[in-house]
Amino acid sequence: MKTTFKKREKLRSKKAFNELIKLGSSFYSQPFLIIWKKTNPEEKYPAQVAVSVSKKLFKRAVDRNIIKRRTLEAYRLNKYELYKFLESKNIGLVFIIVYREKQIADYHSIEKGIISSFQYFIKNL
Repeated sequence: MKTTFKKREKLRSKKAFNELIKLGSSFYSQPFLIIWKKTNPEEKYPAQVAVSVSKKLFKRAVDRNIIKRRTLEAYRLNKYELYKFLESKNIGLVFIIVYREKQIADYHSIEKGIISSFQYFIKNL
């Protein structure tokens, strides 16, 4: 499987975003809060994701962007397990990854959080 992150994998719809915030379930996977909801699977990409970093915690856009880049990179490189699981169960998933730490984490701790959140989905869906 290619490790790409296409435009259709990104959660961009404001309506879907707001609906997810209101009706979605959530769990904490250090350093992230994951807000998620099951959907009907799209034909090629079973999951859509958005990444959020609080402006209140990180005033500088440079800091927010580095966290988002590291998070999306960890997602991109490790999503194949989640995709395999979702395709086998014929489930679609939309989720928001919200960064909750007060310091900028290194890539390895971000990747660890992403992998543990994928394991949560695999166990609980």
